[in-house]
Amino acid sequence: MLYLRNLSYHPAASHAPILKNINLQVAPEQLTLIVGPSGSGKSTLLEILAGLADKTQGEMRWRDQELTSLHLQQLSGLVFQFPERHFCGGTILEELRLGHPELMSDRIQQALSEVGLDHLDLSTPPQALSGGQQRRLALAVQLIRQPNLLLLDEPTAGLDWSMRRQLVNLLAKLKTHWSLLVVSHDASEMIEIADQCWTLRQGELMPVSVEHLKTTRTGFARESQVS
Repeated sequence: MLYLRNLSYHPAASHAPILKNINLQVAPEQLTLIVGPSGSGKSTLLEILAGLADKTQGEMRWRDQELTSLHLQQLSGLVFQFPERHFCGGTILEELRLGHPELMSDRIQQALSEVGLDHLDLSTPPQALSGGQQRRLALAVQLIRQPNLLLLDEPTAGLDWSMRRQLVNLLAKLKTHWSLLVVSHDASEMIEIADQCWTLRQGELMPVSVEHLKTTRTGFARESQVS
């Protein structure tokens, strides 16, 4: 269980805090969904939880252990929005082994099997994959590290309807083994598989019921387009 207590982030260059007194629990084998318009602080929250940025104040714990940025880097796996833009390997195998040259083939096949890519030739360039396959590969890159928490930033962005549906089905499968925290400006696809939902607006996090979010999800999408 991940606990956030009174977490705030106020960089010196900003006239106001980006995140304000965030309180959140992320349970094992659940998908936690945070919905909010662009600029609300969603990506910043993920960067802090991935150990890529330091909170200004507050407490972060995994079970009973207080977490530092180094702990979070080991605990969490972050899949950026449009992760295919960050691929560096010339082949699927190279992409999976970046930073982990000692990885054995069984670990690689296990990660690919988790995301439904175990049928692919490992010499295939990542850029030759379809958009949906590239998102699955980005998930495998993180799963191969065996993190306790998967963080996903707008995981369905830029995909067509069919690929979005497949990715949502995959996340529903992954949450049976992992803790997932997903942030998005549009809850449309994720509501049905979310175990708990929150809204983030102007740095303030509030719990919201799935039923309420279903009635307001279109509004979030529209707001994000003009913010």
